[in-house]
Amino acid sequence: MNTFGKNFAFTGFGESHGRAIGGVLDGVPAGIHIDMDMIREQLDRRSGKNMAGASARAQREPDEVEWLSGVMEDEENKSNNPITLGTPIAFIIRNRDARPEDYEWLRHNYRTGHADKTYEQKYGIRDWRGGGRASARETAGRVVAGCIARQLLRAKGITIRAELVQVGAETDPGKFADVIAGYKREGDSIGGIVACTISGLMPGIGEPVFNKLQAELAFAVMSINACKGFEYGTGFGGVDQPGSVINHISGGIAGGISDGTDVSFRCVFKPTPSTPKAGVIGRHDACVATRAVPVVEAMTALCLMDLMRLR
Repeated sequence: MNTFGKNFAFTGFGESHGRAIGGVLDGVPAGIHIDMDMIREQLDRRSGKNMAGASARAQREPDEVEWLSGVMEDEENKSNNPITLGTPIAFIIRNRDARPEDYEWLRHNYRTGHADKTYEQKYGIRDWRGGGRASARETAGRVVAGCIARQLLRAKGITIRAELVQVGAETDPGKFADVIAGYKREGDSIGGIVACTISGLMPGIGEPVFNKLQAELAFAVMSINACKGFEYGTGFGGVDQPGSVINHISGGIAGGISDGTDVSFRCVFKPTPSTPKAGVIGRHDACVATRAVPVVEAMTALCLMDLMRLR
């Protein structure tokens, strides 16, 4: 499926080297002025502009949002932020730097570590132009929808902040760019860990059994390309600690329900499998985790809005 959420639902569409990618967001109240500055800022973060190791295409794509429905210009609003109508919001981002010819060699080849073969096994056909729907290009639509969700959460005093906390074995943020640049020079790639904190979330979000808050967050975050693991609270690091030492660390969740304190989790992103060192031609990131940070924030926001509308 290409739809996330039931009560606050986002549906993404489009392929990496097709005409456009985009989305439909349903469940947004009427009368909200969309913060276009936030959207532009977050799309720039996702694209990795001026960021070490980001792909050439990501650096060049303008990522301009075109609104198709669900919003209109507000003549009384001097900021030019469109106002929501309460109906489904549809938008597209045109692929200005699409170059399917760069992937011509993939017509009859599968890339190791990618979804090329499994897509063809499932559907009997695949979009070989950069991976189609399996490309991280589709996350731009998630970021747009996530910004709207974050704006609604912000009005309730809820904030989401993610950051890159580890690249390979390095945990000093001041050295991340050099580490990534080193792998890029070698024609290789490296993975990373993103940490996320939710502040201001009221108690009572999440269900006690099958829709636990941590399970819903994991479902949202693990849908992001290249994400290979999720932990919250003490996570895997607490396995060698006695309960008497760490029993007070909840990660903001107890019994699957938010307890009113900050919710914290971490997720790991694998190294890009396609690299020049592996003999793969294309436009790839040396560390996808750097550009995943705003996508983690976006999916977290969409998840929280869906759960809060269920409440």
